[in-house]
Amino acid sequence: MQPNKEQQKPSSQVVRSMAYRHGKAVGEVTSENISGMLADPETFIWLGLWQPDNDYLRHIQQEFNLHDLAIEDALTAHQRPKIEQYGDTFFIVAHTAQKIRDRIEYGETHLFYGKNFLITVRHGASSSYAQVREHAEQCPEQLARGPGYALYCVLDFIVDNYLSIVGEFSSKFEEIESQMFKTEFNQKAVRQVYHLRRHLLSLRNAAVPMQDICGQLLHHDGLLPKQLRDYMRDVQDHAHQVIMQTDDMREMLTNATHVNLALVSVHQNEVVQRLAGWGAILALPTVVFSLYGMNFKDMPELDTSWGYPLTIGITVVGCLWLYLKLRRAGWL
Repeated sequence: MQPNKEQQKPSSQVVRSMAYRHGKAVGEVTSENISGMLADPETFIWLGLWQPDNDYLRHIQQEFNLHDLAIEDALTAHQRPKIEQYGDTFFIVAHTAQKIRDRIEYGETHLFYGKNFLITVRHGASSSYAQVREHAEQCPEQLARGPGYALYCVLDFIVDNYLSIVGEFSSKFEEIESQMFKTEFNQKAVRQVYHLRRHLLSLRNAAVPMQDICGQLLHHDGLLPKQLRDYMRDVQDHAHQVIMQTDDMREMLTNATHVNLALVSVHQNEVVQRLAGWGAILALPTVVFSLYGMNFKDMPELDTSWGYPLTIGITVVGCLWLYLKLRRAGWL
């Protein structure tokens, strides 16, 4: 089928479209030669798209015989990670993550995987797969096994990005943890804990379905060449590693928050105890001096020479005794 003028692919939507035969690139795929390339059983097509519009994706649907439901999902971002089978074609949705400046941005990659093609459709924040393609082309003996190796390279790249971000989170976690083990309440550190836990949860939600996707790819007979199953199992293991590390950090952040609150509470209790202790000590002279401040006429001590020093002495001794007793109790 020859596309009309409206179906011509804009260069901004097609990152790269290449045909491979026996592990070697044989040339760019265009609208004119795509049908001939697909008809060759020894050739597979690796097509990379960036947020394609409806017209061009519908043209791709006709050329590769893709299902309507998969195309509708590929046109719209914010899909849940999943793997679905439509005839001989598998549709995979994977969430991507990358660090942009000091922020973690999330996007999606939708993949159409068939016996002689792999189509990647990127939405949102996602690193270019140019280096993935270059790495695959450096292994022609693996690429000769078909699009399964290209699929492995893309999924491995996505999960490796998860691991690199987990490494970033680990260093940030150590900084936050050192701030949490203090007796002062640090509002900034608490906000950092919340944001870090949110990012860890988002990363975990991306890695958990990836582990399931790899599991389904491994257990589906005929989907992957046997020689590539060990590679896909490695991707699954890396996804599991991301899940374990994010779970561990989220748990430790929760514990650090609880420890910080406990330390702050204990410190506040110590301050309250000190204030209560000094309040009890000051209460003694306050009672004595307020008693003599009432100016009663018949107060025997007022007419004796020892009345004043005796009162002061008793007050000082009482305060000293109370101070020592509270200090032994740990209140001062």
